[in-house]
Amino acid sequence: MVPADVFRDQPVLSGPRVRLEPLDAVTGEYFVEPLLNMDAEVRRLTGTHRRFTEEELRRWAATRPDHHDRADWVVFAEGEGAVGECALIDLDPDNASAGYRIALYELSVTGRGYGTEATDLVLEYAFTVAGLHRVGLEVFAFNTRAQRSYARSGFVREGVWRQSLRWDGEWHDAVLMSILAEEYAALRAG
Repeated sequence: MVPADVFRDQPVLSGPRVRLEPLDAVTGEYFVEPLLNMDAEVRRLTGTHRRFTEEELRRWAATRPDHHDRADWVVFAEGEGAVGECALIDLDPDNASAGYRIALYELSVTGRGYGTEATDLVLEYAFTVAGLHRVGLEVFAFNTRAQRSYARSGFVREGVWRQSLRWDGEWHDAVLMSILAEEYAALRAG
């Protein structure tokens, strides 16, 4: 069992090219504008139908430190500034598991390894600091680039939620992927 407040003291996570800073009122300033002007393709890749107001986004960012069942970060890339955000969500302390999600703000920053490096940093935190046993995610079947990135980080495909997204009048499946603590440990050792 993982303590229910395991994400209370959320650290900055740093790698060679990206730095993840906890999302709050200050770092939220870097994510409000990109989400207000989200690229149409990024919207599709993330399945984001809803449009948010500036006030909603600012309020949401400011309240993140008060939610100990999740850990949200803004992704900063060297020489690029803020390029996205990621989070461990829906902490289940009894089963030592959480969900994961990441979104890069613009297609122009995809394919450079920022998402994979950010994911690797979050997994290191999840398994070596937070003590999680399992991290799972869902990714839309048409987002094959993200699936390859997750696989590089050690996620394994485990199933499909059929027709879980309706986009432009068509139904799309979501691929379920996860990584377990022992799989993560084996990757680090190998």
